[in-house]
Amino acid sequence: MPLNMNKDVFITCAVTGSGGTQDRSPHVPRSPKQIADSAIAAAKAGAAIVHCHVRDPETGAPSRDLTLYREVTERIRDSDTDVVLNLTAGMGGDIVFGNVESPLPTREGTDMIGATERVAHVAECLPEICTLDCGTMNFAEADYVMTNTPGMLTAMGRMMTDLGVKPEIEAFDTGHLWYAKQLVADGVLDSPALVQLCMGVPWGAPDDLNTFMAMVNNVPDDWTFSAFGLGRNQMAYVAAAVLAGGNVRVGLEDNLWLEKGVLAENYQLVERAQTIIENMGARVIGPAEVREKLGLTKRAPK
Repeated sequence: MPLNMNKDVFITCAVTGSGGTQDRSPHVPRSPKQIADSAIAAAKAGAAIVHCHVRDPETGAPSRDLTLYREVTERIRDSDTDVVLNLTAGMGGDIVFGNVESPLPTREGTDMIGATERVAHVAECLPEICTLDCGTMNFAEADYVMTNTPGMLTAMGRMMTDLGVKPEIEAFDTGHLWYAKQLVADGVLDSPALVQLCMGVPWGAPDDLNTFMAMVNNVPDDWTFSAFGLGRNQMAYVAAAVLAGGNVRVGLEDNLWLEKGVLAENYQLVERAQTIIENMGARVIGPAEVREKLGLTKRAPK
């Protein structure tokens, strides 16, 4: 197939995530101030979008605390740095089963809440973008299932659309794209949609190029997509995404390392991605052009 290289590329920085990485690197931000400061530094380095989770400031454990989201949002908006804010809505759908002979009751780590509660911080903070994990899958650790049923996705998708927040569809496998297209066909999500192709997350789509191109080829031509590869392949996927016609995501949510033996900060990963993109002959675009491209309206502080 011919190359369809993207010449105008935006960078998303996934600032901290919800994985158990807080004790693996001193650079993983925990407090709202640390998360906001890291997001602002990433924006100054060239990220047009910052994708934010929140964590317990003391333990670093993932959190759904609305007050933490509000503080992160306000700190970013009150800064003098323009950036598109993307908040996760992926938490609250986790099931950790018991052993194989007695899967119920579920074990510690299960976090299952309703659609309204899963979107409560989005309704409160009104980011320009929020994520919608578009499927259910076995997720990394044994007997942990990321749960997003059709009914849940329909309810959450309608809420996001009604709030005027653009969902970023998180696709961890080809079936997730299949259902995303159904959500658009059903009028739950607006078209053209925005998609993040999530490669190399156990046990979703592996990060080989054949699978990646299968994912790319399942994205409708008028949709906008971005992609990332987990861990050591993060920077390789910067190049692969641009060559395939997409945009890129980097950040400590997906990868802790700048190079072998060197722990990264978010802004350094953004700088490295920008260098790759520009050396390929493409241009990195900023938040104003992203808003125009995606039909976003800049939010003022509440």
